[in-house]
Amino acid sequence: MNGRPILTAVETRAAEAAVFATGVTVEQAMERAGATVAEAAWRHAGNMAALVVCGPGNNGGDGYVIARHLKARGVKVRVAASGEPRSDAARAMRARWDGPVEHLAEARAAGLLIDALFGTGLDRPLDPAVAEPLARLAGEATIRIAVDLPSGIGTDDGALLGPAIGYDMTVALAVLKPAHLLQPAAALMGRLVLGDIGIAGSSDLTEIARPHLPAPGPADHKYTRGHVVVAEGAMPGAALLAAMAAQRGGAGYVTLVGGGQGGPASIVRRAGPLDGLLADRRIGAVLVGPGLGRDAAGRGLLDAALGSGKPLVLDADALMLLEGTGALPGLPILTPHEGEFAALFGTLTGSRIERARAAADRAQAVVVLKGPDTVVASPGGRAAIAAPAPGWLASAGTGDVLGGLIAANRARGLEAFEAACSGVWLHGRAARLAGPGLIADDLILHLPQALGECL
Repeated sequence: MNGRPILTAVETRAAEAAVFATGVTVEQAMERAGATVAEAAWRHAGNMAALVVCGPGNNGGDGYVIARHLKARGVKVRVAASGEPRSDAARAMRARWDGPVEHLAEARAAGLLIDALFGTGLDRPLDPAVAEPLARLAGEATIRIAVDLPSGIGTDDGALLGPAIGYDMTVALAVLKPAHLLQPAAALMGRLVLGDIGIAGSSDLTEIARPHLPAPGPADHKYTRGHVVVAEGAMPGAALLAAMAAQRGGAGYVTLVGGGQGGPASIVRRAGPLDGLLADRRIGAVLVGPGLGRDAAGRGLLDAALGSGKPLVLDADALMLLEGTGALPGLPILTPHEGEFAALFGTLTGSRIERARAAADRAQAVVVLKGPDTVVASPGGRAAIAAPAPGWLASAGTGDVLGGLIAANRARGLEAFEAACSGVWLHGRAARLAGPGLIADDLILHLPQALGECL
């Protein structure tokens, strides 16, 4: 279930240093990087006339290699630079480029722009002398490709360090970086391609990958597949959505506790009280929050769940009813959006990854910080980022569906972190299958296909 590692700027430099310590030279790595990007550019843009813009560092060194490889393929390629190379490796690659080098400010645009100005590690806005011609050249290009990261992006937090330029493709070198998946930077990447250049690394931060969820075997029955209990409160429709999602997400038995009506006959309804029903040892997960309400009745349902000792998924109103942000029992899964996160944890500083990790440590819970760049974090620092989610998920009830999916995965026996990541992946995949204009009910209809891709 582990996805591809995501490395910060510091971790990336450490991974590079480890490879260089084995005898691989910086120049050899640069040759691989340039060849990899040139191949990707050729596949994407063909023989389109190209302009490669190079910075003074190693990202610029990659650019000179890219230009050389494209020229060897017969592409009409020109190079422009913001300044002279500053590293030995970049100077070596500049010497191997046998064509002229234009000054960035005076360069003419081409159909294909390849941005090799600045990559991993940039932590300041681009100088206007660089930002302005880059924006002009990008605006006049037909296709824009970024090398490792678009210039002007914060590697570790995805922040925009200056005016935004959208790219058609970004070729990530060696490993993914947080900015490839964190907004607002992720929206600028275009098609994201990971180029293998012989450098690898490991991290406590990964991409949320498609999970492997074994299909039920001949010895399985409804309870071994997972029994989910959903608490129904002031708005029964939200709890019903969550219960239906749990069913379609693979749970073998779903009990909806409350006084509502409607829904498929396969969902078992119980009138309560919740604390008495939770004594059933076959229950694999309890979901509290969708449509719960913030009154005394909702508070009572939450208290019953917290005292049950069962694996919990807490969402929506349940998060708003939690008192304080101290440690919670039993490693529950919390699924806040930004507003709920702020109400629950106050002002935490840093990137979404850092804030989610801090919240997970404080609450002793797995935290699913929902959004277009959902982050899942567990106590101790393990975290994962989802691929950018379709904007159509910004619709009422979609969060209830996510809660039901996570509960289904928790009930089937997955550990809390894995259950959360699996639910997030299924949710995003169902959204892509449902397409534009989706509503929460559409997600449920597409869950069987999404689930089938994980078997």
